[in-house]
Amino acid sequence: MKTIKSFLAFAAILFSLVFTSANVNAQTAPQIKNVVLVHGAFADGSGWKGLYQILTKKGYNVTIVQNPLSSLADDVKATNLALDKQDGPTILVGHSWGGTVITEAGNHPKVAALVYVAALQPDNGENSIQWLQTAPPAPENGVLAPDDKGIAYYDKAKFHAGFAGDLSKEDADFMFASQGAFYANGFGTPITKAAWRTKPSYGIVATEDKSIVPSIQHAMYKRSNTKITEIKGSHVVFISQPAKVADVIIAASKK
Repeated sequence: MKTIKSFLAFAAILFSLVFTSANVNAQTAPQIKNVVLVHGAFADGSGWKGLYQILTKKGYNVTIVQNPLSSLADDVKATNLALDKQDGPTILVGHSWGGTVITEAGNHPKVAALVYVAALQPDNGENSIQWLQTAPPAPENGVLAPDDKGIAYYDKAKFHAGFAGDLSKEDADFMFASQGAFYANGFGTPITKAAWRTKPSYGIVATEDKSIVPSIQHAMYKRSNTKITEIKGSHVVFISQPAKVADVIIAASKK
């Protein structure tokens, strides 16, 4: 009889441990496993590497969009192609100009939430340049006027301080060399349907940003009732503080 009672007690303890473990795993596992990352102007997809490594190690399926930067429509198309390939609900993340892109592309049915990283966030009928003109630019800002082909680049002399101030000069030089050819007409193209109006949105304010000053980021996110997280970092806070940016994406995936 003692043997049977001992066995039953052991079985009860074992069941409790298994149930507890399963419950913990259910609480910690992401509800949404897919993440699509959209870079901005004066950059390319290579800047997402650190964030990619953190998220994939945590079990996320991460896709990095390579924007052609030729127009808003073209960048939205590239993002939609990446979203089409996802196998379920997806967190769509945009940096800088990429925020304008995800505002339009975020209407894709697979997008469950939006994460704006030091990003633009226009409303219906608004364009990016309107918001960039709502506050004086920082002295370090180095966005040049479009050339004879309509392409805007970032001034090499200002790139480190104005775009990537908390990275090493070596890393900033690599970013400058790998920046895409951004057709400036994209800044003047209005949004037709702002996805943040119907989908949960999270916004990261880079408090040391010299390219999109923090006051503009705060104003956009406050207007849209976006959940705001401040992170001390430059315009490329997703490179200098990838773990903190990952935390916001992970939080969005568990809502």
